[in-house]
Amino acid sequence: MPVDTYRPRTKLATHVVENQPDALVGANLYADDRLLAALAAPRVDPAHRDRLVGFGARVGSAQVLEWGEQANANPPVLRAFDRVGRRIDEVEFHPAWHELMRLSIEAGASSIAWTSPAGGHLAHILLLFLLTQADAGHGCPVSMTYASVPALRHEPEVAARWEPRVTASRYDARCLPPEMKDGCTLGMAMTEKQGGSDVRANRTVARAGDGGYLLEGHKWFCSAPMSDGFLTPARIDDDESLTCFLAPKWRPDGTRNAIEIQRLKDKMGDRSNASAEIEYRGAWAERVGERGRGIPTIIEMVQHTRLDCVSGAAATMRWGLSQALWHAHHRSAFGRSLVTQPLMRQVLADMVLEVAAAMAMMVRASMAFDAAASDASARALARILAPLAKFWVCKRCPVLVAEAMECLGGIGYVEESPLARAFRQSPLNGIWEGSGNVIALDLQRAASRDTDAIEALLGLYRGTLEGKALADAEATVERLRAGEPAQARWCAERLAIAFGGAALAELGQGDFSAGWLATRGAGAHAFGAAPLARSRCDALIEAGTLARA
Repeated sequence: MPVDTYRPRTKLATHVVENQPDALVGANLYADDRLLAALAAPRVDPAHRDRLVGFGARVGSAQVLEWGEQANANPPVLRAFDRVGRRIDEVEFHPAWHELMRLSIEAGASSIAWTSPAGGHLAHILLLFLLTQADAGHGCPVSMTYASVPALRHEPEVAARWEPRVTASRYDARCLPPEMKDGCTLGMAMTEKQGGSDVRANRTVARAGDGGYLLEGHKWFCSAPMSDGFLTPARIDDDESLTCFLAPKWRPDGTRNAIEIQRLKDKMGDRSNASAEIEYRGAWAERVGERGRGIPTIIEMVQHTRLDCVSGAAATMRWGLSQALWHAHHRSAFGRSLVTQPLMRQVLADMVLEVAAAMAMMVRASMAFDAAASDASARALARILAPLAKFWVCKRCPVLVAEAMECLGGIGYVEESPLARAFRQSPLNGIWEGSGNVIALDLQRAASRDTDAIEALLGLYRGTLEGKALADAEATVERLRAGEPAQARWCAERLAIAFGGAALAELGQGDFSAGWLATRGAGAHAFGAAPLARSRCDALIEAGTLARA
């Protein structure tokens, strides 16, 4: 075309876009969630209600959901050196990350369990459940800061200094000595490359010095390396057993501690959060708990982060279900609304049942944590409910999110869909704090060694289940007690399904419990494969749909 005849277009050609649902934005993820209303709201202490309603509105808002997208699209970057070559080992985050951290920490997500006189663990779990739907990544430092408190309390002098810092409900991202900050966060550095889940294979060594201990060693995974300190196991001199230490980012003399970040992990999901390999090069640390009792001490932290894994997985499932239901309500196919299609209704209703059971297990386990302070039976029950729920809920999370993606079809598989990020995130809680085999073997050990926990679990079943469901649960406990490792996962699955039914029943959802036990009696299955009556589908879909939808 001759240059003098070229005319630029003033209007781009397009077409009418119809039958495509807008994004699910603006829902109150607490007040509009009918499942939470049934399962959790009646158990929430009245002092926490307004906090949860307000936080639910914030995390469901366009602004906070956008922060989640921005933080994941712009992952953290390691700044090992400043511009003149001084080693600084700092992690740089997108501003959206800091907004998310400020929102969640100042709402009390990391502190309320320890500062509230009643119902604090349930309130914490619900705040974590809500914030995860906007962005799961920042839930990691929130969770570890929350979970650090029971470990710190093994060393009262250390707890006296650090507990007020981590429960201050103030977010302060500045890299400063802790006494100069408004609030602090704590991370964890347990895993070493030669051992992985076998923590007893750790080789990091601690030697007395400078009024504390000096650590030498490498940690394969350090969660949240931007934290103000890290709970970490190491061997004192040539000890066979591990001891727990707190390695702060700053030494008591006000100089930077010798903790070098070797690299940030390039993870499949959890992109907004930083995970790192670190090297202790004579890093100053102080002992937390008794010498040689490092694993029991840090297990206090792991017990609480396992509960948080249940919340994180349940929240990811809930977000996936909400997206699938929203799409089905606002999309037509073959001349009818997608949500009215018989087979789609079977799939959606079955997904609601799965999410309801996951949420019920989350709520019931957190209630045991709340009661544990004053009730020995609840304390024993909490020890087994957290890993039991983690085993099932974290295993089902990727399966459910994949089904939700399929409900949307191709549009669910593209990066513009929130389900792409949710799917990449979905396996993580199953890996964190003990993979499936570790959890199943932990449950098997508990069956033979922790009589109080097993009896408390049986008490829960006997108070809520009956007939074949109860008989199967009791028989499975005996099978678990037999200690055959090859049976551990089968037993864990059966006991977790029983826990789902028991939790739903105890939380006043008898119909849900009956449906759950009837459809999961033979184990996991493809969603929609166990036919549900039409009236049951109607009730489940209504219960699972956010009121905003």
